[in-house]
Amino acid sequence: MDTVILLDVGNTNVKVGLARPHLGLISTYALPTSSSGGLDTPDAWGLKLLDICRVENVTPGEVAGFAASSVVPPMNPVLSRAAARFFDRTVRFAPGDIPIPIENRYARPSEVGADRLVTAFAARQLSDAPALVVVDFGTATTFDCVLGEAFVGGLICPGVLSSARALATGTAKLPHITLEIGPPRADGGLDIGQSTSQSLNVGLIHGFAAMVQGLAAKLATTLLPGREAEVRVIATGGFAGRIASVCPAIHEVREDLLMEGLWRAWQASR
Repeated sequence: MDTVILLDVGNTNVKVGLARPHLGLISTYALPTSSSGGLDTPDAWGLKLLDICRVENVTPGEVAGFAASSVVPPMNPVLSRAAARFFDRTVRFAPGDIPIPIENRYARPSEVGADRLVTAFAARQLSDAPALVVVDFGTATTFDCVLGEAFVGGLICPGVLSSARALATGTAKLPHITLEIGPPRADGGLDIGQSTSQSLNVGLIHGFAAMVQGLAAKLATTLLPGREAEVRVIATGGFAGRIASVCPAIHEVREDLLMEGLWRAWQASR
């Protein structure tokens, strides 16, 4: 009975991870947060979680507990009831039930999304750089700044996928946006789009890369004036790898950074 189910509840997807002592995070899955008719029932979520456990050869009795980070409050009771009925376990939510061992210097600390605190904590655990910028490519693109052992705030910008959807739904003649681009050019330039589809894909990926490049440089100057080279930029989220391939400002990609943070916080709280 040593498997912990980790839940990253976002506006678009719920990421489900399984972790074990001495092994850490062993697998992750992504499920839509809601169906077209709204949130699914606790029974539906319980069955989904059971299916994931079956794939991983984990029985309900082997689940020690649930750790969750949620920015969708209506999902919290749904997942809690699912865990209680199908696993006889409670869901512990960060930071209320699971403390996040990082100083929160937000003007109103309660306003910080749990996901931002958890990723900031995870980044600090993984790096000894004096200052960190964590870029999370989720529904929104967030830049979270860590100075020493403290989360000091950050920026919230439009998300890659939400921007693509806004273009696709707001303009009737635009083609489907794939967000696929060719390999980085050796000369550091970018391919000029020669079709509407290519123009959109290159514009979005390179546009967000340029945004990260510019904002990361400004944040580094603010965090460590005169020592900007010591600021480490860590990217996470579904588009992190794709954008990092054309963005020299990103030093490291950790697609499951939040899951790693949840697992570490769970262990620290035991």
